[in-house]
Amino acid sequence: MQTSFTPEQLRDPGVAESEKILRTCVHCGFCTATCPTYVTLGNELDSPRGRIYLIKDMLENDRPADEKVVTHIDRCLSCLACMTTCPSGVNYMHLVDHARAHIEKTYKRPFFDQLTRNILALVLPYPGRFRLSLRAAQLGRPFARLFKAIPPLKSFGAMLELAPGHIEEPSRYARPASHPAQAERRGRVAILTGCAQPVLKPGINAAAIDLLTRLGIEVVVPEGEGCCGALVHHMGREEQALADARRNVDAWMREIDKGGLDAIIITASGCGTTIKDYGHMLRLDPHYEEKAARVSELAKDITEYLASIELPEPAVRPNLKVAYHSACSMQHGQKITTAPKALLTAAGFTVKDPPEGHLCCGSAGTYNIMQPEISAQLKARKVRNIEATKPDLIATGNIGCITQIASGTSLPILHTVELLNWAYGGAKPDGLPEARPSRFDALLAAAE
Repeated sequence: MQTSFTPEQLRDPGVAESEKILRTCVHCGFCTATCPTYVTLGNELDSPRGRIYLIKDMLENDRPADEKVVTHIDRCLSCLACMTTCPSGVNYMHLVDHARAHIEKTYKRPFFDQLTRNILALVLPYPGRFRLSLRAAQLGRPFARLFKAIPPLKSFGAMLELAPGHIEEPSRYARPASHPAQAERRGRVAILTGCAQPVLKPGINAAAIDLLTRLGIEVVVPEGEGCCGALVHHMGREEQALADARRNVDAWMREIDKGGLDAIIITASGCGTTIKDYGHMLRLDPHYEEKAARVSELAKDITEYLASIELPEPAVRPNLKVAYHSACSMQHGQKITTAPKALLTAAGFTVKDPPEGHLCCGSAGTYNIMQPEISAQLKARKVRNIEATKPDLIATGNIGCITQIASGTSLPILHTVELLNWAYGGAKPDGLPEARPSRFDALLAAAE
């Protein structure tokens, strides 16, 4: 794609980066086939190619964002399916991130839109505030439909509908601590606690730590780490996202200096995509550039790490059929596609790939709050495809997907590591069917 930025414009590092990305696009349109919003809405401007044209026009003309641009950029899920499809290697993620930062600086949003975004940015990244807001939401849930019927308040209605009926107590695994290896020590890792996940499903990190320590891995929950910054990063709030990144880099570097780290384990794939990008996000900060790059290199999804170490024979072979939902941030953001399924298969599960597995479930951070109608269509499509495999349960690697899909199906949905922890000697997760004997077990029992 030809561009016409001036030398003065290209002195801005963000514009220079975006210009390089724009020049790699060859207008082929392959991205439209896998873009959830284009597939759903059929509008060229709601495809990656269409958004690229809008971003190019806005940046080249050094123009504030307008309503048209904001509408179509806001509808982007940042699922990154386009990056998996693109034959030219267009880094759409960095381009749309820059566009969102430009929108945040130059566009005045309507009052209720801005209010919703401010509330999300002030609440979701902070577990204490988030837990209090969920308790308040339980009182407001009966009014969800009323809120959704009033256009400026529909996002508040979506928030109330998504709020869980039961809020679990904080887990001891969310507190800063060192959890020693329970077998011969094989390594030392840090684990991200994060923000939303320890409130919505504290059992995920509990299962990860239980499993890792039984395998001989010391697990550290560092003092001072918190939200990875993804939630505000996707809102275009660049400075807040970078502050979150710097705080986490400092926390993990202290642990590296103290005892070394083999990896930084992440159990929410949405967070993993962002942390693996810290090196790029902080590339212009001379105090953090090298440290952030080191952190990004150490960041590993829990399944990515487990696939790199030798595992024992499973203690339980569940022989249950699992529909594996590959979160967009896992398959498109981090390019992790085979490890989770291979681990589940080795643990005794029968893994099924739902049709249209490349399409987003509609969660996408706060997307199911900010764009509830499109999100609901994508959720319904995802649930139909999952249920078509007739599974006993669903597994995935991202808390947002768990919350989204669970609101549309009665099937149990768990994090992959919860199932692996059970198979390798940990506690059985609540709500699962009983393990079935395999054909070999049945034959053995008959022979006896």
